[in-house]
Amino acid sequence: MDQDRRLLKPSRTPVSRNNTRRPRRYTATFTCCTILIPLALPLGRSAGAQVAPKSIGFKAEFLAELTVAEDHLVRLAEAIPSDKYTWRPAPGVRSISEVLLHIAGSHFNMPRILGVAPREGMVTADYDKSSTDKGAIVKTLRESLTFMRDGVGKLRDEDADKTMPWFDGTNSYRGMLYFMARHTGEHTGQLIAYARMIGVVPPWSERE
Repeated sequence: MDQDRRLLKPSRTPVSRNNTRRPRRYTATFTCCTILIPLALPLGRSAGAQVAPKSIGFKAEFLAELTVAEDHLVRLAEAIPSDKYTWRPAPGVRSISEVLLHIAGSHFNMPRILGVAPREGMVTADYDKSSTDKGAIVKTLRESLTFMRDGVGKLRDEDADKTMPWFDGTNSYRGMLYFMARHTGEHTGQLIAYARMIGVVPPWSERE
């Protein structure tokens, strides 16, 4: 907010005949710093901020986003107390443990759409209700992220435009990775809201 105020400057204000100044009007002034500051953030931040792709191509771009998602998800799962893992904001919606296992299950299962077999022994229908133990869930979450990373790593950059049936039409492999990133991000946001509701500050939001 203080930075925003510094980017505002008062316009010239005429003085009336009775020497009473009119209220100041403010106009926004945009400088190159507005653009450069966000780009400079990763230089002094952890993986929780942003990560640049290690190479050019749809695989590297997705894996960079997965690195950030992994950092956020695991740190948030570890920050939430174990006695809150069964907490849910309302009846009929997923609890914290169920959201985390839903994310893990999707990581284990979704790569099969790209030709990668799901983890052996995976169950899909009620996997999100298979445990409420914090230690086991955090371990499973880590394993699922590794599984997703390894599965995507088996793709070739020339696979980007390969297509497959998808709901009522088709989708490309590139589009599937977009979907996976969106799905993980959607539920990460859900967990952030849950955490705030139970008084847990996301670790990457805490002031140094």
